[in-house]
Amino acid sequence: MTEKTQSTHQDAEVHVVKPPVYLAIFFALLVLTALTTGISFIDLGVFNAVIALAIACLKASLVVLFFMHIHYSSRLLKLTVAAGLFTFMLLISLTMTDYISRAWGMF
Repeated sequence: MTEKTQSTHQDAEVHVVKPPVYLAIFFALLVLTALTTGISFIDLGVFNAVIALAIACLKASLVVLFFMHIHYSSRLLKLTVAAGLFTFMLLISLTMTDYISRAWGMF
C-alpha cells in the first residue's frame, strides 16, 4: 500500500457500538410493535392510522439511526439522509394531493 492509502485508512473514525445499545433498541422496537398491535384493537376513529404511522416512523427512525449507524456518522451523511427523507415526503405529498383531488372532478 502507498503512504496515502495508509494515512486515509488511519484517519477514518471507527465507532464501535456496545451490545447493550443494540439490545435496548431491539427491546424498544419490540415494545413499539406491541404498542402498535395493542392500539389496533382500540377504536380511535381516524386516529388509528395516525398513531400507527407515528409509531412506525419512530421505529424506522431507530433503525436508521442505530442499526444503520447514522447517529454516529458525519453531518454530511446526516444531511444526505435528511435530504432523501425530504424528497420522499415531497413525493408522497404530491401524490396525496392528486389522489385527494380526484374526487373533485366527479362533481
